[in-house]
Amino acid sequence: MSVSRGIMIAGILAAAALMPAPVQAQSGDAVKGEQVFKKCMTCHRVGDGAKNMVGPMLTGVIGRKSGTIEGFAYSTLNKKAGENGLVWTEALIFDYLVDPNAFLKKFLESKGVKEASNTKMVLKLPSESERRDVIAYLAKFK
Repeated sequence: MSVSRGIMIAGILAAAALMPAPVQAQSGDAVKGEQVFKKCMTCHRVGDGAKNMVGPMLTGVIGRKSGTIEGFAYSTLNKKAGENGLVWTEALIFDYLVDPNAFLKKFLESKGVKEASNTKMVLKLPSESERRDVIAYLAKFK
């Protein structure tokens, strides 16, 4: 295999790794997600009148560019992700919630950006069902 073909294949594989899986959130339960969101309420609010807290308010997060809520002091990592094209979809949030730092760093690396800082988000949701449910809940607040 030629070097250029190997590089091309590596690039395609890297891009495929970042492509969202089929939208898992569609099978989520918003009622259960409201309960899961209680874990998030230490830092976030969602819905009418939601305000930024330790984390940004999450009303309208689906479809929003990362790091762009006015008045919130985002981490450099989160702002750079938005500057490099990260727009939150249900599938991307699903992947992000497993490990926010790792997700954002991998996203930036796919764009050729190296960032050593960390996001402020410390909560991880390893449970697929909890992630689907909380995303179904967030989707109610577009």
